[in-house]
Amino acid sequence: MWAWLASRVLRNRTAILILVGLLTAFMGWEATKVRMNYKHGGLLPKIDTAYVEYEHFLRTFSEDGNVIMVATQGEQLYTPEHFGQWYALGQDLRTIQGVDSVFSEASLFELVRNDSLRRFALRKVMDRPPTDQAGMDALRARIRALPFYRNLLFNDSTKASLMMVFVNAKLFDTDDRTKVIAALEKRVDRWKAESGLPAHVSGLPWVRVKNTELVKGEMPLFMGLSMGLCALLLLLFFRSWRVMGICMGVVAISVVWCFGSMALLGYGITILQSVIAPLVIVTGVPNCVFLINAYHYEYVHHGNKVKALQRVISRVGAAAFMTNATTAVGFTTFCVTYSDALVEFGWIATIGIMVLWALSMLLIPILFSYMPPPKPRHLSHLERKWLDRVVEWIVRMSQQHRPTIYAVTAIATVITCFGMLRLKDESRIVDDLPADNPVITDLKFFEANFHGVMPLEVVVDTKRNGGVLKDATLKRIDRLTDTLATYPQFSRALSVVDAVKFTKQAFYGGDPSKYALLTPTDKTFILPYLEDLGDGRKGSMGRAFIDSTRRTTRVTVQMADVGTTRMDALLTKLRTQTDSIFERDKYAVTFTGTCVVFLKGSSYLVSNLITSLFWAVVIIVALMAVLFNSLRILIVALIPNMIPLVFTAGLMGFFHIPIKPSTMLVFGIALGIAVDNAIHFLARYRLELKLTGHDLKRSVDLATREVSVGIIYTSAVLLAGFAMFAFSHFGGIQALGILTTITLLVAMLTNLLVLPSLVLSLNKRIMSKAFEEPLLEIMDEEDDIDIGFLKMEDPVPNDPRP
Repeated sequence: MWAWLASRVLRNRTAILILVGLLTAFMGWEATKVRMNYKHGGLLPKIDTAYVEYEHFLRTFSEDGNVIMVATQGEQLYTPEHFGQWYALGQDLRTIQGVDSVFSEASLFELVRNDSLRRFALRKVMDRPPTDQAGMDALRARIRALPFYRNLLFNDSTKASLMMVFVNAKLFDTDDRTKVIAALEKRVDRWKAESGLPAHVSGLPWVRVKNTELVKGEMPLFMGLSMGLCALLLLLFFRSWRVMGICMGVVAISVVWCFGSMALLGYGITILQSVIAPLVIVTGVPNCVFLINAYHYEYVHHGNKVKALQRVISRVGAAAFMTNATTAVGFTTFCVTYSDALVEFGWIATIGIMVLWALSMLLIPILFSYMPPPKPRHLSHLERKWLDRVVEWIVRMSQQHRPTIYAVTAIATVITCFGMLRLKDESRIVDDLPADNPVITDLKFFEANFHGVMPLEVVVDTKRNGGVLKDATLKRIDRLTDTLATYPQFSRALSVVDAVKFTKQAFYGGDPSKYALLTPTDKTFILPYLEDLGDGRKGSMGRAFIDSTRRTTRVTVQMADVGTTRMDALLTKLRTQTDSIFERDKYAVTFTGTCVVFLKGSSYLVSNLITSLFWAVVIIVALMAVLFNSLRILIVALIPNMIPLVFTAGLMGFFHIPIKPSTMLVFGIALGIAVDNAIHFLARYRLELKLTGHDLKRSVDLATREVSVGIIYTSAVLLAGFAMFAFSHFGGIQALGILTTITLLVAMLTNLLVLPSLVLSLNKRIMSKAFEEPLLEIMDEEDDIDIGFLKMEDPVPNDPRP
């Protein structure tokens, strides 16, 4: 089949080039339609309980986490000049399209009694900023007499003041959100310069946009770096600008097809998707190196360019397909998860890798068929003395020092197994950002002064209409609020209880001592004023806390980004305390909000990645079973490729690198890439068995010499390419780069040293007729096509081999 395919490719080269050109132009046009994906989440399946509860919460109370917080600190704020500037900043931010409202000490409301309408009305505490210090002090005292805002908009103990900027949630799922953030940042920076006071900005919308901006900034950078680095390595390997240009052209076309596929499938660019292009480049260049190395190797043997190109397809095509298939499997298994982000990443990476295989098998032979034969300097890489010495050392070690190889491998594996016992599962919402990033430093400020900005919602369902405003319910919610106040990780909680207390204070003329729940006496006078509480009207105080039926209410709290492990422990403890406050037969209490969704999503994602790794191993084993048709060979091939995974996991434990989605990605990807080396070696070993008349020792020797150069070259490209990710600003991408580099380095060593050693030690035990007669032949020394039919050039000396 492959010989037939080779003939068709080379005979129809012009038509194939035109077709590829037209399809690439179409994909390039589609690629221009790809946009950033601004929607958060996507980690949980839609049937998951946490997802269902969160969606129900959004339908009942609208979006959570749509607040950007601006804060300053210092006694200097409470001067007429600076407070006036703080007021002006709030007014300025209101003019930004996408900002719904702004609340701060300079822009807040109090409740006043309207006896004629028997209602409470909202009134601004301040119409204009004070002009002198006496007015400022009076205003400050008036604000401090409103307990509703204490530790919510100001913290007297740390002299910090907060401005809450509510943004349009729907707009922040579009490209326009970057304009809002840019405008807000510009105004805050200007205020900071004019006032001389510090300014800190945080909140989920802010964090997400800053993440996205880093992604947009890094994507073209790493794409360019990966292209430049791989081009340099190709130039060093083959010493030919032509070879470098062809390889990088093929890889660039594959990247265009990746982005075109994203547009056709309706996928947007996320943090994960942003590494697709560099991944395709880094994994694709070794593909080209493998094919060109095979072409040069064939040409050296018989000096016939056309025959060498034909054999690249006919003899190497199936092997290249299987190695790319195993690489793709490392990504494809992400598609069995229920995470939209991982599924999209898995499909695009799989498409990119397999498209690259197809394009390289078509374009490299075709383009080289138009070129003159390689010159001696282009073939010198096959006879580099330093490389020969390395290969000789590998052969000598596997033949004469196998006990040493086994001992070192065993000791390293045992030690890293102890490291695996120290692994921990830990993720944070802002995990990917570096510690010195302004987003992190500002977040730390809010955690120190207001205990965090990450939304947590406690939803209380009273199971009956009107149940929220019952005395028993309000008292229980008050107890819950007191309980939340005992946790230093939580901010001041806000609930309908605070709204009721605020109304009582307003009824008694703003007396701070009256900020409490209603007594039976109070109800006689105040209840008529509370009839509209939570009725959905814009001016209603309880509208934000109660649903329209007054059956369900929310308790809103912000929390610090403590990580999934501590968060899980906190919520478990809080659940126990909540159950003791609310009787389960009368109330249904749910924890939800962005924090809970992240916690569940992160845990769910890690478990799914473990499952995907299992399926990656199963599918790779199945593919290798088709190739080699021998259980014993499979076991021998898997040992040197599982050791690197254990080694990396052990290092993670010793260096306190936690298990999280970004680190779990490493294992499936690295396994799919690393096992290619074993496939190349065993396929060549089987071929040498035929050519040497089943001389087992000589076959291992020849196979090791033949594939070692290719493994070293391709590993060098992969190691350099993945190591480049270590310079990313995202912790997740850094971990992906560093851990994958370590895994592939160990895999290169185990496949060069451990695998040949095992084959030599177990040669007669693992040999079987089934191995010599596989279900699928991937390296064949027969079936050359008649090169006369290709009519590209006159053949030069015949190949002395069959």
